[in-house]
Amino acid sequence: MAAAERPARDALAARIRELLDGRVVREVSMFGSRAFMVDERMAVTAGKDGELLVHVAPSRHAELIESTAAEQAFMGERTMGPGWLHVAPEHVQAEDALQFWVDVSLERAG
Repeated sequence: MAAAERPARDALAARIRELLDGRVVREVSMFGSRAFMVDERMAVTAGKDGELLVHVAPSRHAELIESTAAEQAFMGERTMGPGWLHVAPEHVQAEDALQFWVDVSLERAG
C-alpha cells in the first residue's frame, strides 16, 4: 500500500533524492515518513511535516547539537540516543542547509 500523500514530506524527499543521485539508495516508508537507506544504512528521513531525521556518527552528536539548529531526536517521549538528530523544516529550506545534513549523514552511512 502506498503511503498517504504528504506535500511537505514529498517535497523534501524529492530534494533528498536529487542530492543522493548516483548512490545506491533504497527508500523505505516508516511511520508516515520516507527513510533513505544508503548502502543499507539509514542516512536521513523526510518527516511527515517536512522535518528531517538525520543519523550521524555518535561522536559528532554533541558538536552538532551545540553548533547547529539540530535537536535531540525523540520517538514518542524517549530519546533515540546518540547519533539521531531532528532538524525542523525551517532549517532545511535552503539547498545548502539540506546538502549539509545529507553530507553529515553520509559520513556515517557510507
